[in-house]
Formats: sequence, C-alpha cells, structure tokens
Amino acid sequence: MAPVKTIKKDKVKKLPTKFNIDVSGPASDNIFDSAAFEKFLQDRIKVGGRTGNLKDTITVSRSSGNVLTITAAPNTQFSKRYIKYLTKKFLKKHNLRDWIRVVANDKASYELRYFKIDNDEAEEDEE
Repeated sequence: MAPVKTIKKDKVKKLPTKFNIDVSGPASDNIFDSAAFEKFLQDRIKVGGRTGNLKDTITVSRSSGNVLTITAAPNTQFSKRYIKYLTKKFLKKHNLRDWIRVVANDKASYELRYFKIDNDEAEEDEE
C-alpha cells in the first residue's frame, strides 16, 4: 500500500463583515435622525438570541457623512437582510415608511431613498 500524503491547508483568516447604510438623503432634509437610528440599532440588534448583547462582536458607528457602518466579527453570523428588517422597523416606528424606502446599492450597503411620486397622473385625472 502506498503512503498517504497529507495536504496542509492554509488557514484563511476571515475578515470582519462590514455593512453600510447611507441615510444622507433624508437626514439632509431633517426628516431622519441618524443618531436615533444608531441608538435603535445598538438596542435592537440580537447576538446569540439576546438584544443588548453586542460586546465586541458587533459595532455600530456613524461617520460625518451620515453613513452608518455595522461591523460584525468574523466568527459572528450576521446578515444584511437583518439590517434591512431593523431599518424598516425603525421607519415604521417613526411613521416614515410611507415616504422612505430601503434600497440595496451594493453587495454590502443599503441606501435610504424617497419614493418617487408622480403628480402628473393626478393632474391628468382631474382634467
């Protein structure tokens, strides 16, 4: 029998997962409070099935350009869809869900945009 060769696998070091939420559109119109949204995310994000359990595994930070960055540790499961869920929940709580939507503009980022409302159709109906 031939000797069995063992192949050593190089361990690939996982990088932390980063997600961005761009709230600059509604925040520049003073409709959306990015500080309150940051606090909401810190209070509501669940780690291990419990809220308020962020510790060093997940960090939420806000930059000067009204972009929130959520960084998850490499060993923590965290999905982009969960961020969208929490963002929609925040918008509904503050009665902004009818005017603002959450749109993915990149693989790792979301953007808050206004719904496009066509007033031309309403004017045509009146005539």
